[in-house]
Amino acid sequence: MKCGYVAVLGQPNAGKSSLVNFLVGEEVAVVSHRRQTTRNSILGIKNGEGFQIVFVDTPGIHHSKNNLDKFMMKNVRSAIAGADVVVYLFDGSHQMEEEELEYVNNLKSKTDNLILVQTKADKKQASHTLEALGVSVVTGQNMDKLLQKVVEALPEGLPIYDEELYTDKNVSFLIAEKIRGLLLQNFDKEIPHGVAVVIANFEENESCAKIDVEIVCERQQHKGIIIGKGGANLKSLGQQAREFAERLLDKKCVLKLFVKVDEDWRNKNVGNYYN
Repeated sequence: MKCGYVAVLGQPNAGKSSLVNFLVGEEVAVVSHRRQTTRNSILGIKNGEGFQIVFVDTPGIHHSKNNLDKFMMKNVRSAIAGADVVVYLFDGSHQMEEEELEYVNNLKSKTDNLILVQTKADKKQASHTLEALGVSVVTGQNMDKLLQKVVEALPEGLPIYDEELYTDKNVSFLIAEKIRGLLLQNFDKEIPHGVAVVIANFEENESCAKIDVEIVCERQQHKGIIIGKGGANLKSLGQQAREFAERLLDKKCVLKLFVKVDEDWRNKNVGNYYN
C-alpha cells in the first residue's frame, strides 16, 4: 500500500491547518484567521483504500523574533527533512511576494516530490506565475484531486500508525490546543499571541476525568481580560472546553481553568511550555 509522511508548508494564514483538518476529517489542528496559530508540528492521519497519509501540519514560515519563533521554525525544518512528499500552500487570493517565490523555487531545487497548492479558490484570485492546483476547503474544490496527487507521490510501504488513529497527539494535547483556539476566537482583539495552555493535571477513570488547565499570559491586564468581570469569560471558556473534552473522551469531565502571568515567557521560559 501507499504510505508516508507529507509535510504541509506555507506562510502564516495560507490555510494549512484548515486543509489538514478537511482531508483528515477531524479537528486535529487549531484554525484561526490570526497568523501563526500552529506552533507544534501536528500529525493528521488519513487512512483510505490502499493508503495511509501522515500529514505534518507545520507552523507558518516566517522570520524568528523570539525563542518561540525559533522553536516553530525548527519544527518546519524537521518536517521537510522527514517528509516523503512536500505540499506547499500559498494564498491564491493575494499576490505572492518575491521572497516567498524565491523560497518556493529553492524548495523545487531541493525537493523531489513537491506539490504546489493555490488555496482559497472560492475567493477572487490574484495572478500567479506558479503552476499550482487551486483548492478550497470551503467548497471542497479539487480536494479530491489533491488527495489523489498525494497518494500517487507516496512510496509503497506498511502502515505507520494504527488505522483507527487520526493524530499522533494525546488527549491532553488536543484539549490544550482546543482551549488555545477558543482563546484566539473569543479574545481576538484583546489578547495577543503570547498565550500558552498547559494541562497541569489529568486524572481519568471509567466514568469521569478530572482536568486542571493553566492558561499562561504575559501581562496582568491580559489575565483580567481572560477572567472577565465576575469570572464570566473564564466560566464561558471553561464550559466550551469541558463540552469538547466530554465529546473527545465520551465521559463526564470536571475541568478547571487557572490563569497565571509569566512575563516575556516566549523569550525567557518557552521551554516550560514547548519542547
